[in-house]
Amino acid sequence: MPYFDAASSAPLHPVARQALLAALDEGWADPARLYREGRRARLLLDAAREAAAEAVGCRPDELVFTPSGTRAVHEGIAGALAGRRRAGRRLIVSAVEHSSVLHTAGAHEADGGTVTEVPVDRTGRIAPGAYAAALREAPDGVALACLQSANHEVGTLQPVAEAAEECAAAGVPLLVDAAQSLGWGPTEGNWSLLTASAHKWGGPAGVGLLAVRKGVRFRTVQPADERESGRSPGFENLPAIVAAAASLRAVRAEAAAEAERLRGLVDRIRARVPELVPEVEVVGDPERRLPHLVTFSCLYVDGEALLHELDRAEFSVSSGSSCTSSTLTPSHVLRAMGVLSEGNVRVSLPRGTAEAEVDRFLEVLPGVVADVREHLGAPKPAEAAPGPDPDPEPEPEPELVVDSLGKRCPIPVIELAKVIGEVPVGGVVTVLSDDEAARLDIPAWCEMRGQTYEGERPADRGVAYRVRRRA
Repeated sequence: MPYFDAASSAPLHPVARQALLAALDEGWADPARLYREGRRARLLLDAAREAAAEAVGCRPDELVFTPSGTRAVHEGIAGALAGRRRAGRRLIVSAVEHSSVLHTAGAHEADGGTVTEVPVDRTGRIAPGAYAAALREAPDGVALACLQSANHEVGTLQPVAEAAEECAAAGVPLLVDAAQSLGWGPTEGNWSLLTASAHKWGGPAGVGLLAVRKGVRFRTVQPADERESGRSPGFENLPAIVAAAASLRAVRAEAAAEAERLRGLVDRIRARVPELVPEVEVVGDPERRLPHLVTFSCLYVDGEALLHELDRAEFSVSSGSSCTSSTLTPSHVLRAMGVLSEGNVRVSLPRGTAEAEVDRFLEVLPGVVADVREHLGAPKPAEAAPGPDPDPEPEPEPELVVDSLGKRCPIPVIELAKVIGEVPVGGVVTVLSDDEAARLDIPAWCEMRGQTYEGERPADRGVAYRVRRRA
């Protein structure tokens, strides 16, 4: 069964498995002890730290291991904010950061701090000079800025080196979340703090990295501990750490060749999906992106149903769609980009993915999408935006109200598509909806279908979205 969700968690690399089994025999003792078994464990821990630091591009004494990538983010942000509290209490983040960053930002706000969110364009990338502008316009002192190296949902690479220079010029440290990119290569630029997670590159789950460069003011906010320089308390999971470092070195040795191969497969998906499936938007930067990841959204499709049907067809993929059982709001990444969120599919190919697996995915996808649309009663592509009737009689009302209250994504957009032809060119359809996804998906539908989105206004219940028919 093809597994196409490496961005969530990559399959365990063979080197990680070998190193883990070996370390279970040799690295079970306390590395803080002076007896023989403890010294042996300390040697393994030091070697792992040196290997990980080399891959990160920092000194070994600047890097600590944490119980997860999320913990690395939490501890890194909290420590930098605490260390620079006198400089100010403002935190700058991009609008598409991983939830671990945004949750930490929320906790900072709840504690009396302030947060500036830097917007992104439709590809998910911050604009040149965006962090410099945010730093200039901050009404108070900025303690820390955060920027992911590559987006976890759409694969877009961020201009980390440029943002780091902008932050350095203002005397503000930059924390880079490199979870998605570290396995493909080092993070360029004069960053101050960096976090990563082993299970993203094929290491075992439960190991994160936190690098804090010398000179960065940092104060651990949790109770003091002698482990990991006091920055990540608790007994180290030494076998997992050894496996994480060994696999990081192995995947980096393979990265150039595998990136070129997987980029070719992803290029095929990016090109073929819009040809094979009507009403699809491929999102993310087409060039400045991770080599193994592609995301697209399908009009008139329930994301949860689509993932279930692909799973039945033996393809494991992920989604940022709002149409899932776990959330009633769109992905914050897709919302920040202003792109279609319904029927969203993220394909992230693990190392070693075969060309035949991608070909079979492209064969299966059109039928799966068509079946989901038919089940939902979605309009056929030719029906979605009909042209004007050359001899309309009788002429429809110039304005039509569609009541989609209580209906969830993608039903409001499906109902809009079905009735747009009932108003004359220049007429208006107003969609009433209380589904949060409609705020994103109705404007996206208008852009895809060549209609005019005229905005929204509060209604007695929900929100009224106005769409003017252009053709």
